Amino acid sequence: MRAPLRTVAIVGFVAFLAGCGGEATPSGAVGTPGASATAAVTGADKLGHGPARPTPTATRAPAAGCNGQLPADNVWRADVSKLPVHPRSTAMVASIGAGAAMHPDFGSGDYEGAPIGIPVTTVPAGQKKINVSFEYASESDRGPYPIPANAKIEGGPQADGDRHVIAFDKSACKVYELFSAFPQGSGWRAGSGAVFDLRSNKLRPSGWTSADASGLSIFAGLVRYDEVAAGRINHAIRITVPKTRSGFTWPATHSASSATDANLPQLGQRLRLKTSVNTASMPKQARIVAEAMKRYGVIVADHGSAWFISGAPDDHWDNDALRALKSLTGNNFEVVDTSGLIVSKTSGATR
Repeated sequence: MRAPLRTVAIVGFVAFLAGCGGEATPSGAVGTPGASATAAVTGADKLGHGPARPTPTATRAPAAGCNGQLPADNVWRADVSKLPVHPRSTAMVASIGAGAAMHPDFGSGDYEGAPIGIPVTTVPAGQKKINVSFEYASESDRGPYPIPANAKIEGGPQADGDRHVIAFDKSACKVYELFSAFPQGSGWRAGSGAVFDLRSNKLRPSGWTSADASGLSIFAGLVRYDEVAAGRINHAIRITVPKTRSGFTWPATHSASSATDANLPQLGQRLRLKTSVNTASMPKQARIVAEAMKRYGVIVADHGSAWFISGAPDDHWDNDALRALKSLTGNNFEVVDTSGLIVSKTSGATR
């Protein structure tokens, strides 16, 4: 079976924003403002890991109003501030870039005509569902997907990067996510796609990708302005790194590397901002993001530039305030051991 490559095209944007646990054996990026190089995933299959597996069962939270968050006991919302440091933390941080600065890969305004960040299209109840044709159909949820023809595309309609499309259906409490999405006739075509029920802790089948290399939800890890405006982010944040090793760390379900260096992080690896880092003097928007990284950490979700954290664009972002996050470097982070949180490797629920 062929081994497709996922390439993350990184577009320079210095002028604006200048932006663990149980390890499994291998089973098988945006048009990113702020990066100065192109990162490519090499080696192992992105998809193609044999026949489709049945979807595992997982606990489901009681029905409730949808606030755009996964269940309170979900791993994305787990407090990791007291978890033990991973024994290879120092080496993993060094492999990402101990001296490299963090980049907030979101903000206000446009860059080359496109909003800065990964946009979310909120759709109304009853939004017409359309068919999506997938290049990697064996690991994509069939749909149909309630994605309108004018859905926002990461990087804009002419982008040549990851072209993520995310549709949030609040009435159904679900998000629909596409990778490499292009309008096609009355529908869409995409590289891969996934549907996430925000009231469920269910993970994707082992070995499956999503719209992200890790098999995780992109939406779950985005920094959103409404959270910061409310004064608190209560979940981990999506982050990219230049290179990972084969296999994946819970809650990830997919590997996109053939590298075997044990000092590289895996997709799904959890890091946190060290408690010793003083964030009190940061502007409010940056401080709230930094405080979330201390308590909930960041999750390695895809390949791209080092220490790029993902967020949704919003005109209310203060780019000058967000730029304060660039004062953080890899040395300010540590990898944590999340194995003690695991209830089941088929579920994102935590102890």
